[in-house]
Formats: sequence, structure tokens, C-alpha cells
Amino acid sequence: MTYNERLKHVSVLGAAGKMGSGILLLNALEMTDLKIKTKAQAGNFVLNAIDTSDEALANLLAYIRTMAQKTAEKKLDFLKENWKEKPDFKTDNDFINEYVLQVLATVHTTTRLETAYDSTLIFEAISENKDLKVRIFKQIELSNKNNALYFTNTSSIPINELESDAKLYGRVLGFHFYNPPAIQKLVELIVTPNTLPDAKQFALDLAKNMKKIVIESNDFAGFIGNGHFMRDALFAIKKAVFLSKEMPLHQAIFCVNKVTHDFLIRPMGIFQLIDYVGIDVVQFILNVMQPYFENEDLHSDLLDALMQENVKGGQFADGSQKAGFFTYEKGKIISVYCLLQKKYIPISEILDKSNALLGNLPETFAPWKEINFSKQKHELLEKYFAELNTMNTFAARLAKEYNENSRQIALNLVKTGVANSEQDVNNVMLTGFYHAYNPINDFLKA
Repeated sequence: MTYNERLKHVSVLGAAGKMGSGILLLNALEMTDLKIKTKAQAGNFVLNAIDTSDEALANLLAYIRTMAQKTAEKKLDFLKENWKEKPDFKTDNDFINEYVLQVLATVHTTTRLETAYDSTLIFEAISENKDLKVRIFKQIELSNKNNALYFTNTSSIPINELESDAKLYGRVLGFHFYNPPAIQKLVELIVTPNTLPDAKQFALDLAKNMKKIVIESNDFAGFIGNGHFMRDALFAIKKAVFLSKEMPLHQAIFCVNKVTHDFLIRPMGIFQLIDYVGIDVVQFILNVMQPYFENEDLHSDLLDALMQENVKGGQFADGSQKAGFFTYEKGKIISVYCLLQKKYIPISEILDKSNALLGNLPETFAPWKEINFSKQKHELLEKYFAELNTMNTFAARLAKEYNENSRQIALNLVKTGVANSEQDVNNVMLTGFYHAYNPINDFLKA
């Protein structure tokens, strides 16, 4: 089956979700571009958006419309070149509106799983529940006669288990987008010893056409991205709990977050990142990973306690942040949750005391955004960390310890065969997590 033939009938399961909507958009744009290039008739490319809620699917179409218009505005030259034969198109808006209509005409929303029975490619972006994924794969496969490929967006479940349990030998692989899929450049590709060569090549071709950077991860629970992030988060949680012997836990959480955000120059502090992903999601992924790593403790009592209090984090439909470890106002942290008092404490009540404990930032400090997009990034980082190495403040010591632990996590992913190389781990953290520098680095000396 050729590349174009494989994309003529596609289904996205969980299409209205946070990840599914982005995956659907990327497929809709690629399929529409193919339709335009090949001069295909309407209906030759079909993209099923499958989810459980009609209301969510209606909102999905509004999102697709908005994003298709933005895309069309950026590719006017492509549209004008391919639609030369349309003499009635006089203005840029004519081309833009036509592109939006063609994208929307490609997408068919439905709550019926049966529509996937005709698909040649199925993207799965439902919850991280192996049994549910397998059950749905089996149901589709029973009635699908197209030798379909199944691309799962799982971030933690081993692909070989989905393959064997659903009896999809060679035709299911991990195609793990990062959030949000429409913007994030990284895709983790995970195959099994059974993966058909044509299936892998199609995945690589599709990722390239979607302008994604592919990092191949080996088939271990959590893969590279969550393999690092989950252990990084657990270290932060355990460090905060340890520090709570000397200060209130909510203050310790704030301090560790500030060290990871400011002193380690990350785009988000570690507890803010957990909130962004969702405390519930992080807890679930840890629970998925735990049985595969019996020699590690991948459990957190603190996450359990927060879940019992219904403190879950995550994001609203508009992308704004829900309350988790912190509450937010226009993206800025304004309070931190206190388990003991079961309420949020304003940051203003602990800020001065925490800053005094942590100590000053190095004089060479610049925030992540300034450093990450600077042409002199490496030189700035070298100067900054050289100064931080000379400091013996509370924050400097914690930053060095934290950095070394992150480095060891990354090295162990290579040692245990999860990653093929140190560079692959580094690239995942740089591209998927927007870190300003590699986790395997020599910047800080513990």
C-alpha cells in the first residue's frame, strides 16, 4: 500500500481530547494537502474524528476551523500554485476560505466506533488503559479487512503487550506525540521485533511530512520521555518531603519548584510541570510503569494524598491551568496547596522566608526564555553554571544535587537499553520538554 493509499481513510480515536484534537488536526492538514496535490475529488480522503461526546466533537470542529485558517495564511504560495486553474479566486481570502472548507470536508465527526472498520490507518489517543485499548483494537480488527495500521499515542504502555494482546503482530506501533501535538516537534517512535518494515517506513514518512522530529525509543514502559520525567518528578517529590522536616511541606514544594525553574533554568519548575501534565495523569503513569520496574519504587504517597483531596491539576479546555500543587493567575503561580490545612496558601506568605533560605541567584542569571533563544546560549550557560559552581547556598547545593540526579536518570536510560544513545535522551528533553541544555552535561559539579 502506498503512502497516499494509506492516508485515504484514517480514524482518530479520542479525537476530541487534548492529544487527539492535535493529532486529528495534523492528519487533516496532511490529507488535505495530499488531496490538493493529487487533484483528488471530494470524498477521496476521509478522516473520522471518533469520540464519545457530540458536544466535544462540535467544539473540535471549531478548533479545526480556527487552526486551518491560520495554516492557510502561512501557506498561501502553496495554495496559489496548486489552484492556478481557479480564475474566480481573486483575493487571498478566496484561497484561505477554500482551504478551510476542504479541511473541514475531510473531517467526519462521529461517536460510532464502527466508522473505523473501513480505515487503513487508525490513531489511538484514548486514556492510558491497556485493557481498554486492547478491547477497542480487537473490536475494530474483527471487522476491518484493510490490514490497517494502528498508531498508539501511549506514553507508558509497552507496545509489545498491546501487539500481543490484540493480536496485531507487526501492525501496531508507538507514535507518541508531545503536548500540544500541533506545536510540539517531537514524536517518539516505538516499534517491536515484529513491526513490519513498511509500517515503520510509513511512520517515518508521515512524521517527516508533519514536520516532526523522530526519536526512536526502545519498548520499555514510559519510553524515554516519561522514563526521565517520572523519575525526575519523583526525586523532586521525595526531596520536598525530606525538606518538610525543616519547614512546612507547602514551603518545601515551593522551594524545590523555584530551584528547578530559576536556578536550573527550566521553562517550568518541576511541580508546575506536574500540574501542567496533571497530578492524576502522573500518578496513573507511575502506576502503569511500576510493575515493569520491580527494583524501583515508583510510588508517591504525596500524590495519593492530593488525589484524595481532589487536587488534580491539568488544564481547562481553553488551555488555562487548573489548580494542582499551585493555583495560577495568567500563568503565574499565586498560591501553593497545604495538605495539613487542606487549603491554598498565598505565595506572598512564604516568599520572603523562602528567598532568604534559598539565597540569591548568580549575577550571570538570565531566565529560560532569554537564554534558550539566544545565539550565545552555550556561552551564557557556561558562565552561569561556572558561577553557580562556586556558590554554597541552599539553592546552589540543591540545584547541583538535582542536576546530578537528572544526569544519572538519563545515563541509566541508555545503560538499561531504553534509549539507543545519550544523544537520543538529550534530544527528547531538549525537544519534547524544551530544556535549555542536555540532562547529560558537565555544567554543575555536585
